[in-house]
Amino acid sequence: MDNLLSNYMKLTEMVDSLAERIRGKLRDSITCHKGCSGCCSAITLFPVEAAAIRRRIESLPLEISEQIREKTALESETERCPLLEDDCCLIYENRPIICRTHGLPIIFDENGTRRLDCCPLNSIQGEKLEGESIIDLDRVNHLLVAVNALFLKERGVAGESSQRVTIAVAVAGESGSKGKIT
Repeated sequence: MDNLLSNYMKLTEMVDSLAERIRGKLRDSITCHKGCSGCCSAITLFPVEAAAIRRRIESLPLEISEQIREKTALESETERCPLLEDDCCLIYENRPIICRTHGLPIIFDENGTRRLDCCPLNSIQGEKLEGESIIDLDRVNHLLVAVNALFLKERGVAGESSQRVTIAVAVAGESGSKGKIT
């Protein structure tokens, strides 16, 4: 499985590096910190992200992994991310790509118009931002789609690239009627 996830791991490293550079440039304007979870909502994941989360949870001690499975099953219908405990992510080092960009200035296409967005708690509004201080979310998402397609192709399920799953499904290791994710 590690080999199948290597492209995804490289993408997460790239996004982390980009996010760290942006935090360095914007320093005090970014107020995101441990326990700040306003952006943490229940999202859906590509199969490659689900497999990475599943692998992480399976690597934890059995007692902890079972607690996470129970928690996500109980909270799977809420708007908040079921992987939050005391406003902290239980798998922070292995969080999905979108979570790695939360709070930072992002630019994306919305109905044919480029839109800039950032967490309103950050003091960036009104600042003139350079391109190096903004994450092009569409580019990141295109890379994620490509990595996911390659992951599925290597697993022999290339036709399912658009099938996304909830965090609770990812943690449980299911992918709907298709069976196991991992």
